[in-house]
Amino acid sequence: MRSLTEILAIAAARKGGSDAVLAGAAGPLPREDLAAIPDDRWLAAMARGILKAGISWKVVGNKWPGIEAAFDGFDPGRVSLYDDDRIDALVSDARVIRSGPKILAIRHNAVFLRENPGFGRRVADWPDEDFAGLLAWLGREGSRLGGTTGQYMLRHMGKESYVLTSDVVARLKAEGVIDGPATSAKAMKAIQQAFNRWRAESGLPFNTIGRVLAQSIDG
Repeated sequence: MRSLTEILAIAAARKGGSDAVLAGAAGPLPREDLAAIPDDRWLAAMARGILKAGISWKVVGNKWPGIEAAFDGFDPGRVSLYDDDRIDALVSDARVIRSGPKILAIRHNAVFLRENPGFGRRVADWPDEDFAGLLAWLGREGSRLGGTTGQYMLRHMGKESYVLTSDVVARLKAEGVIDGPATSAKAMKAIQQAFNRWRAESGLPFNTIGRVLAQSIDG
């Protein structure tokens, strides 16, 4: 496995210099700022990621004010108590993305948040070196938060994170970190170890490391 410095050199040769590679990498929020995010914003972020799956992000963005209103501002206490009649009403509500399975997933995640109050603190205190463990927890306890949905959600909210896009996975394979899909527990453990090593070598957050990996791949 190459050092991050070596991978950055590959990316820089392809993208016109290291400054071009590193520019625009969004850093994580300070821990206390992340911890202070209220639970309704976490449910909103989960819902946004779920609703965007397979749909134009622009469509979801344009409908978002109506979606917020339809879901009572994503208050976990209220959404978690939606009965079947309320779910049926949402499926027929033109303000929202009318997918029954996605709406049920949002209710499930409201219950998840209600059972884990102060979610921002939980995420903020989760060790960065075990980001894969956080992803596994979200995938196990939440609904439709596996894969890149949970990764993008955590990145959006400000948690130090990596997102396993196709380019990032391609570089991980090129470095011999994994030899197949980035989905199994074994693969995620290897990925976490690699990111931890590159982080220790460079002092850069996972966000930036992921950008370097992605920019090192032709495409």
